[in-house]
Amino acid sequence: MFKQPLHRLLLIGMALLLPALAAHAEDPPLVRATNAVHVLDDIMKAPDKSIPQDLLRDAKAIAVIPDMIKAGFIFGGRRGEGLISIKSPDGTWSNPSFITMTGGSVGFQAGVSSTDVILVFRTQRGVDSIVRGKFTLGADAAATAGPVGRTATAATDAQMKAEIYSYSRTRGLFAGVALDGAALRIDYDANAAVYGPGITPRRIFEGGVSNVPGPVVDFRDRLEEYTSR
Repeated sequence: MFKQPLHRLLLIGMALLLPALAAHAEDPPLVRATNAVHVLDDIMKAPDKSIPQDLLRDAKAIAVIPDMIKAGFIFGGRRGEGLISIKSPDGTWSNPSFITMTGGSVGFQAGVSSTDVILVFRTQRGVDSIVRGKFTLGADAAATAGPVGRTATAATDAQMKAEIYSYSRTRGLFAGVALDGAALRIDYDANAAVYGPGITPRRIFEGGVSNVPGPVVDFRDRLEEYTSR
């Protein structure tokens, strides 16, 4: 039986993977903000499947990446665009910065899927990393699949020492998910399109922007609503 050399299989995988990811055209920033609000609403209105209230209340930052595309053949990749807000010293949520998430994997896999992702940052270290522009889940900050259910708690985290809880929703199912190796980066182009050229993430987070568009304000307001209960 003829066997394809490994490098030939990898080339075939590349040929299938790259167009699949490229076909996921980047959403305009305001559409991305609107989609992120929908993800928050859908997940938090699920009585027994939402993020535990104590995790949200104590979070240092929250990121939402709607419609992250994962594609693979022999090896795989994922890419998504979303928003992240950090909790200000006075306990309110900042205006969000736009972000991207990318990652890869090796092993038997095939197909394309779309997943909504939420990251709940529990320590200041992860927040500081994203303010500097980029960090990798599992390397720069410990990440683990988060518990679900409004009455669930993070008590077991004393042993896991996770700095970030990660969640995903695929085809209506919501659950904690492991995302080690995924890189989170500031999307400077999207920030410039919404806030103006030359605006840094730190300036956004510290309230140094004005004329913030409605969909972006809606994202910040939803975080206020869901973390103040």
